[in-house]
Amino acid sequence: MKRRSPLDAARDAALEAGALLIERIGLPMELEEKHARADLVTAADRESERLIVKRLSAEFPSAAFLGEEQGARRGTSGERWIVDPLDGTTNFAHGYPLFCISIAFERGGELIAGVVHAPLMNEFFAAERGSGATLNGNPLKVSPVKAVGDAMVCTGFYPADFERNARHFAAASHRAQAVRRDGAAALDLAYVACGRFDAFWEFGLHAWDVAAGTLLVGEAGGRVTQVDGSTARLDARSILASNGLVHAEMVSLFSSI
Repeated sequence: MKRRSPLDAARDAALEAGALLIERIGLPMELEEKHARADLVTAADRESERLIVKRLSAEFPSAAFLGEEQGARRGTSGERWIVDPLDGTTNFAHGYPLFCISIAFERGGELIAGVVHAPLMNEFFAAERGSGATLNGNPLKVSPVKAVGDAMVCTGFYPADFERNARHFAAASHRAQAVRRDGAAALDLAYVACGRFDAFWEFGLHAWDVAAGTLLVGEAGGRVTQVDGSTARLDARSILASNGLVHAEMVSLFSSI
């Protein structure tokens, strides 16, 4: 098969996986807990990842893969796909529409392309390094909000691990105009990129949760670091993404607790 651009390949794989997930909505499903209470996986997660890996492997046979369900697979090209086949599994299991597929492409350790597809919302976010970010083909830009007091911010946590985030959640609740918890980190990052959220933070995430969303935020004019303001890394396990304008205030707020 002739190789297309990573963005085109990711787009088609995500759209096909999204159609698969929509077919599974409302059908009986077996839920399994993975490593923590409410950290769920379904057959749909696994089917979606198998589909995505099969499609992308056909065009990028030498690329490595990192997926939430199948783990890591080595490659020989210095390229890597980072895949979350269903971010927001609990939402999906309950028919709550805020779930998505997240696919990112990395070359030489640098994020090159990423997509986040929310099939029930009919929204497709895409970014390519140096070329900006889009939502359903329209250019994205982060919000112009300058103060956390005027901001709607978002976070995420597993119920069993709330204490890790409790002080941060309380501090943001006292300062921000609104705080939300939607349960799908990749989509939360996409919402920062398109200006719906002014900032997002979370602990305990993995590369597949944040890779595509990190590129979206950066290409839409935002900023991504760790929660303490240090340099962002895909393996950092904490993330703070914002429109850039409220970033220093968010770091200061969290450092004071």
